[in-house]
Amino acid sequence: MPGEVAVPAPTTVPEETASRWYAPRVVTTSSIVLALTAPGQTAAISAFVDPLIHGLGISRSVVSTAYMIGTLTGAAAMPFIGRFIDRYGARRVMIAIAIAFGLVLMALSLVSGVVGLTAGFIGLRMLGQGALNLAATTAVAVYIERRRGLAQGITSAIGAAGISLAPVALEGLVADHGFRTVWFAEGLVICVLVIPLAVFGLPRRPQRMSAPIPDSARPASRDRLPAVDWTRGQAMRTAMFWVIATGVAVVSLLGTGLSFHQIDVLGERGLSPAEAAVNFLPQTAAGLAATLLTGYLADRVSDKILIIASLLVLTLALVAAGYVAPGWSAIGYAMAIGIAGNSFRTLEATAFPSCFGLAHIGAIRGVVHMLTVAGSAFGPLLLSLGHAWAGSYRPVVLTCTVLPLAAIAFAAFAKHPPATPPGISSGIADDRIPEDDERAF
Repeated sequence: MPGEVAVPAPTTVPEETASRWYAPRVVTTSSIVLALTAPGQTAAISAFVDPLIHGLGISRSVVSTAYMIGTLTGAAAMPFIGRFIDRYGARRVMIAIAIAFGLVLMALSLVSGVVGLTAGFIGLRMLGQGALNLAATTAVAVYIERRRGLAQGITSAIGAAGISLAPVALEGLVADHGFRTVWFAEGLVICVLVIPLAVFGLPRRPQRMSAPIPDSARPASRDRLPAVDWTRGQAMRTAMFWVIATGVAVVSLLGTGLSFHQIDVLGERGLSPAEAAVNFLPQTAAGLAATLLTGYLADRVSDKILIIASLLVLTLALVAAGYVAPGWSAIGYAMAIGIAGNSFRTLEATAFPSCFGLAHIGAIRGVVHMLTVAGSAFGPLLLSLGHAWAGSYRPVVLTCTVLPLAAIAFAAFAKHPPATPPGISSGIADDRIPEDDERAF
């Protein structure tokens, strides 16, 4: 009608997005799937190391080398997995990953030498720690807009709890039935559980919005999306992308290194192997609490403030690692490790949608997930080489404080990205990937 102001069309999504059970359904599915990534995680694989050494007649260094090769090779695939999620949706990709992951686990039950073991580790780390993890957490970002941070926090907390409990069950199962039987059984469990969860737990992928929702129609909260979806190439040209990527790499590198060598690090400070192992419990408990709290705060507090706080906690943990003693100080150190690692993983999953939108979120997160996996491969080696050079962990961990402190300085001066990519004034970014993105990775 003449004189009327045209209002852009609202987001086109399935009607069920408005229902009360939509968000719980997605969070429940993603939480369980995230917990089922356990067979590809370091904690669960550690239960197989000694049986593999005795069963295959190979040395610990050979197993460690195969594991590092598998981790690094798996990390290289993450940007491509992210693009598949953007193109085909988290639901379809999750089903494909589950089938491949289950088959790799079943194939590992037939392993007879180091070549097959290395190939198996590539599959475990690529599909379990990497691809399935990325699909589960990206599903939350894609399907849930309101209180996305809290939803991501709940998902990460439940998933982390399942991963942490897996080694307890696997130790006994491997001892009673052997690593071959347990690996085959894990493959069956992945296929039987993850595939129907993805089919019935995740709705059809929401449609991309045809026009931006006007600010007057949006609630005043931090969980709204930017007016324009950024491509991966555009996001990678912002300081905020590299702040998050740097933080993820530092937390993964140092957190994994300290956890991998925890028995030895705390043993140097006077704790017995049993006391050092028990310290994983407060680390896990604090990490779960930090995940929930960070998810809640992510909807209300600036990303930069939470990033700096998480890196400060990691810095304190590194200093404490050189001076703790049996008792409360060791417990405090373990809690700091858990808080730093879990809080930053939650931040990464929530900050990117609010900064760059959802159209290319898989491709964007895939690059950062590659750094996460790669950091977990190099962390144990870094501390091991440093200890061999200095004869003690204290000089190494104190020197490593330079890394989170540098990341804090970077975050403090980095600017939050604008509402739209440079050169785009209005409308929705084209879902097609530009040439510069095609050449990346």
